[in-house]
Amino acid sequence: MTNSLNLQKVRLCDRRDWGLLKLAGADRLRFLHNQSTNNINILQPGQGCDTVLVNSTGRTLDLVTVYVLENELLLLVSPQRRDFLMQWLDRFIFPFDQVTLTDVSAQYSILTLIGSESDNLLAKLGFDSVINLPENSHITVNFDATNLLITVGNGLKITGYNLILPIDKSPDLCYKLNQFGVEAIDNNDWEKLRILQGRPAVNQELTEDYNPLEAGLWDCISFQKGCYIGQETIARLNTYQGVKTRLWGLKLTDTVTEGETITLNGDKVGILTSFTSTENGYFGLGYIKTKAGGEGLQIEVGNVKGEVMAVPFLKHEYYQPEKQGI
Repeated sequence: MTNSLNLQKVRLCDRRDWGLLKLAGADRLRFLHNQSTNNINILQPGQGCDTVLVNSTGRTLDLVTVYVLENELLLLVSPQRRDFLMQWLDRFIFPFDQVTLTDVSAQYSILTLIGSESDNLLAKLGFDSVINLPENSHITVNFDATNLLITVGNGLKITGYNLILPIDKSPDLCYKLNQFGVEAIDNNDWEKLRILQGRPAVNQELTEDYNPLEAGLWDCISFQKGCYIGQETIARLNTYQGVKTRLWGLKLTDTVTEGETITLNGDKVGILTSFTSTENGYFGLGYIKTKAGGEGLQIEVGNVKGEVMAVPFLKHEYYQPEKQGI
């Protein structure tokens, strides 16, 4: 699916409302490994992955991107979640654990590049060593006498990068990017792209009403790792094919309201969780009962007709090799 934004150009989104948490200490990898769905223990400095924090019954708390640095882990967390996750994670740090947890959100800017020309832009800036690295890999480069962390991917499954640097250096970097023709987009544009690509959001798709398998986050889960909070429930759902509802993209014929019921032949089969309108039409995300069907299913949201469609961010089965840490 496409958006009215021209993503042949490079766009810049200031994600100042997202949170950045830091885990330090000798036990930092083991600690996060035991608190989330992915295989954190196998990651080396310069690597990263997406992982899900879940509660004891396997319900979703947040989708988190982890960057492994030499002496710490950086956790990119969703808007409105950093205070909750600080408290949630802290409760599992025991006195004998060599782990410290810090909210560093106010110290750093998170600038996101989006668009097919992002690689060429980084090459022009002299940062081409990060190009073609696996998703969530990262390098640290010097920019204006400070460390700039460049990470592969932008959380949208669109070509791009995250740029993380001290907040006082952000205006200088934005100015330099603007000189290269990079245009800024706002949170409304990000939200459109999020829905079109299918990235689930906190308080919409990522809630304790659903688990990561229902939310299409299969590539954020390791089924080979040992125990973690919620692991038993998730493993059982996978083993016994117990996923009863799945998150899908929806192509719609008109405007609808988030929270409306999705029906099939008059029967309720799901709920609309996100909606956006673009110059190319109307699109949404919604949870639909597995037994009702999937891609290509003709449904209605209220009185509006729609079609269930696959979107880039969501997967509904395990497919990634364990050696990649996903």
